[in-house]
Amino acid sequence: MIAHRQSSHRYSLRVYYEDTDAGGVVYHANYLRYAERARTEALRDAGIPHAELVERFGLLFMVYRAEIDYPRPALVDDVLVVDTETMDVGGATVLLRQTILGPNGVCATLRIRLACVRIGGNKPARIPAEWRAAMATISRDPGVATRGPRRGSATGVRDSRPATGAAICHVRRIDSAGP
Repeated sequence: MIAHRQSSHRYSLRVYYEDTDAGGVVYHANYLRYAERARTEALRDAGIPHAELVERFGLLFMVYRAEIDYPRPALVDDVLVVDTETMDVGGATVLLRQTILGPNGVCATLRIRLACVRIGGNKPARIPAEWRAAMATISRDPGVATRGPRRGSATGVRDSRPATGAAICHVRRIDSAGP
């Protein structure tokens, strides 16, 4: 059963020593791990866990593109909240914004494009209708709607490059040592 609601999803976690560099600042790649955990929980809470997508349809979501900004560092023992919000749901892709908040404000902002692909072939596939509808509910904006593929596109993937599972990261880091 799919739980429909109209809000972003919030996931809390604590920064452990193992998550940090020698200065006690969260290592930049760990923000991707935090975001992945939060996406998994957001899908589960929306009633569409990854395992069900695999079992019922032979599909999975892969990160197609990741853009990250790091306005301020998170530190060891901070409690962080990852706010996940669906920005756009297409025929074969989903755009999410994930904001990682710490005690001093925003630590990282991520824009994640997920591509729905068939298992084993990495070929783009249409997101099942019930998954598209549920993903649209993970939003603060009631206007986020699902839509099909663009005209002239069989898959709905709007980038000319194939979905290979390789993340494209544009990383800008500002840590406690300065810009």
